[in-house]
Amino acid sequence: MRTLAIGDIHGCYQSLKRLETATKLTADDRIVVLGDFVDRGPDTRSVLDWMIDRKDHGLIALRGNHELMMLAARRSEDRHQEWLSCGGDAVLDSYGVDHVEQIPDRHWDFVADELVAYHVGKNHFFVHANAYPEMDLDEQPSYMLYWERAAERAPHRSGRVMVCGHTPQRNGIPLDMGHAVCIDTAACRGGWLTCLDVDAGYCWQANEQGDVRGFWLDQGPCGARLERA
Repeated sequence: MRTLAIGDIHGCYQSLKRLETATKLTADDRIVVLGDFVDRGPDTRSVLDWMIDRKDHGLIALRGNHELMMLAARRSEDRHQEWLSCGGDAVLDSYGVDHVEQIPDRHWDFVADELVAYHVGKNHFFVHANAYPEMDLDEQPSYMLYWERAAERAPHRSGRVMVCGHTPQRNGIPLDMGHAVCIDTAACRGGWLTCLDVDAGYCWQANEQGDVRGFWLDQGPCGARLERA
């Protein structure tokens, strides 16, 4: 069984579908989506449908700061306006509606009830944003899990490698610090959506223009074969 981590999707459904093909996903794979799968990109609705269809078949969905903003948009008009300015307008466009309350209940139930703050594997742990190295995951403050930028820190006390998103690597290359790796590669800003086989150390990437490439994490994309889907 592979454990595959997918970075910040941000509504980039075409990139997600190309990764599905490139990685040859099977029912035995565990898929960890690192949060921020809503907002900014063109098709949040299809991304959520894709995730809901897989939630009983090996999908683990982490909560990101953009899911928190989307949930907060239901509570007040001020928060609704704040969310729109942070990419929520693209979400409404994908549904063809004018207000967050018009999003289908099936999707609200998933975002509100099915997401987790972190996931722990044998050799890795997964968070959206970051984690204090000296604190257990169940003690981490929300700011660290959802908002803190990726930065060089000591290895986590658990000895596991941290896999995170949230901090876009605009050069398209995952940030590999050895004891931590950030795989947000700016999919919604003309970059790549990254999927990492965490045990093998292999990356697949796809973009909205139809390009697909793969490379070993410790070698980077130099010389990677670029394919047009």
